[in-house]
Amino acid sequence: MAAQGATLNHVSRESSDINRLAQFYQEILGFEKMETPDFGFGVIWLKLSSSFALHLIERDPATKLPEGPWSAVSAVKEPSDLPRGHHIAFSVANFESFVDTLKEKGIQTHERTQPNGKTKQVFFFDPDGNGLEVTSQ
Repeated sequence: MAAQGATLNHVSRESSDINRLAQFYQEILGFEKMETPDFGFGVIWLKLSSSFALHLIERDPATKLPEGPWSAVSAVKEPSDLPRGHHIAFSVANFESFVDTLKEKGIQTHERTQPNGKTKQVFFFDPDGNGLEVTSQ
């Protein structure tokens, strides 16, 4: 039997600079720091609401996986590749001013409107190259 009452608890991102990544998510998307247990390596837990958390984990220098965005076949390099690439999506009420803020900060974006003509989307990368989407709905 499938799990009952399952909800998304958190997403984790590994980084060689968790402080830089935490600052980005706090400034751009309004995340707040949470109390974080001591795991014996660097971890920062952030929350966006009472039901969603982002766990930033210090990259293990012994890992053999590449940093930045990747998929099974190739790396995603441009925000325009993200609609069909790996990304996390958020919704905001102030979409137009949010996009203006990204541009003011020099963040490269790709914007599009869904076929329904109502929902606007902007795609971009965090400082470690993880794909992000923000939508108007």
